Amino acid sequence: MLKRLAGSALIALFLTSPALAETVVRYGISMADIPLTSGQPDRGAGAYKFTGYTLYDPLVAWEMNIGDRPGKLVPGLATGWKVDPADPTKWLFTLREGVKFHDGSAFDADAVVWNLDKVLDEKAAHYDRRQAAQVKPRLPSIASWRKIDAKTVEITTKTVDSFFPYQMLWFLVSSPAQYEKLGRDWDKFAREPSGTGPFKLTRLVPRELAELSKNADYWNKDRLAKVDKLVLVPMPEVLARTNALIAGQVDLIETPAPDTVPQLKRAGMRIVENVTPHVWNYHLSVLPGSPWTDIRLRKAMNLAIDRNGVVALMNGLAKPAVGQVDPASPWFGKPGFEIKYDPEAAKKLLAEAGYSPAKPLKATFVIAQGGTGQMLSLPMNEFIQQNLKEVGIEIDFKVVELELLYTHWRKGAKDEINAGISSNNIAYVTSDPLYAIIRFFHSNQAAPVGVNWGGYASPVVDGLLDEAMKTFDVARQDALLARAHAQIVDDAVLVWVVHDTNPHVLSPKIKQFVLAQHWFQDLTTISLD
Repeated sequence: MLKRLAGSALIALFLTSPALAETVVRYGISMADIPLTSGQPDRGAGAYKFTGYTLYDPLVAWEMNIGDRPGKLVPGLATGWKVDPADPTKWLFTLREGVKFHDGSAFDADAVVWNLDKVLDEKAAHYDRRQAAQVKPRLPSIASWRKIDAKTVEITTKTVDSFFPYQMLWFLVSSPAQYEKLGRDWDKFAREPSGTGPFKLTRLVPRELAELSKNADYWNKDRLAKVDKLVLVPMPEVLARTNALIAGQVDLIETPAPDTVPQLKRAGMRIVENVTPHVWNYHLSVLPGSPWTDIRLRKAMNLAIDRNGVVALMNGLAKPAVGQVDPASPWFGKPGFEIKYDPEAAKKLLAEAGYSPAKPLKATFVIAQGGTGQMLSLPMNEFIQQNLKEVGIEIDFKVVELELLYTHWRKGAKDEINAGISSNNIAYVTSDPLYAIIRFFHSNQAAPVGVNWGGYASPVVDGLLDEAMKTFDVARQDALLARAHAQIVDDAVLVWVVHDTNPHVLSPKIKQFVLAQHWFQDLTTISLD
């Protein structure tokens, strides 16, 4: 008996020795629920780092393991892509061989075609409206697709589109075999998903946690997870999230409460930020009946906002925005309208349009309760609301949960869901030409085709963007995009407030986390060593 107990104790000691102890990281995320796990995550671009690029892979990937420069397009499940010299609307993707889904089935051209059907073909038996709602607006150029052979897929675009590979960053590939095994039920698949990614989902409790376990057989050995388990814990309230980190309930968080930054530093926490192409703004409706059809009012609103005050409110965790992209971007150009804090100039423009603090312009904006980037939606909006009131613009807010805000956004200003609403407060990544400019400002991207929410249409901008999409010369692309952006700023199409710095706070337990210059992040870089 004593021998057996001694043996058991020895086994227990062996299993709990530092060399074999399971490494677990608990991540407090700013979302109210775990993003969709069945392939295409919901809850915006930020969700891709949680249940997107952890469980799944795209054909075309983004370089996320470097933080000292912008990333670039890199091979994912496709080792290469090129246009057909005879027809530049046709793109050929060469697929990676030897890749397995988590369930053991093989990745091949049939799986790619099946996944494209899943989100783009409403007549497909396995079409999933939830996933399609997330990714279809991100793939506006795709006209058709087909298998050439087991390792080659051809995708045809509606027009010549030199920026098309950037769209493929958002298309993630899930297992057809697992879908069949689970009775062709996407709800069951969400509970037992199968992708090709560096983590596997091993436990899911909606609104409480998602446990991601290391995929030791992951095909990309340079991107193997450095921890055994990553536990995602939804914590939408910023103070609760910050206090949970200080109390040791989680090991890292995103979006700390700005006024707790000194306290976090005193507690030994490390705050990491980086240059982040992500803009927090207001999309304005320019449809008939909206007050924002008057460019004087759009300019007045841009001039009425104290952006340095917003940055101070964020305790420095933001940067003033003077356009869709930062002036350091090659796409900024030379706009004539200078976005700055000038309340007197704002009052003058409002007076010309017939408004004043005594006779205010009244409007309703839809905003998020929380989320939409690393920003604090309600405090920021309340601060700006006061700025606007001082010059003669009175704003009422319709406050909704983040995913509902995205629904308002995707449907566009003309949809009945936005009746009585003339602006949508949204934030998004601006790291590539498609996401920075084309999807938001080309007239053929008016929602619900793209996310030109307010119905902006400019023949000048359309012409510049059309030309940019037809050229494969990067310098020429940059010059055309810069001219388009300058016109967009001069037209005051949106109200730009701040750029994100994507702050994360790490406990002393976390020794490494590469914060990429993007909204996409690679959680395999988290290390306790």
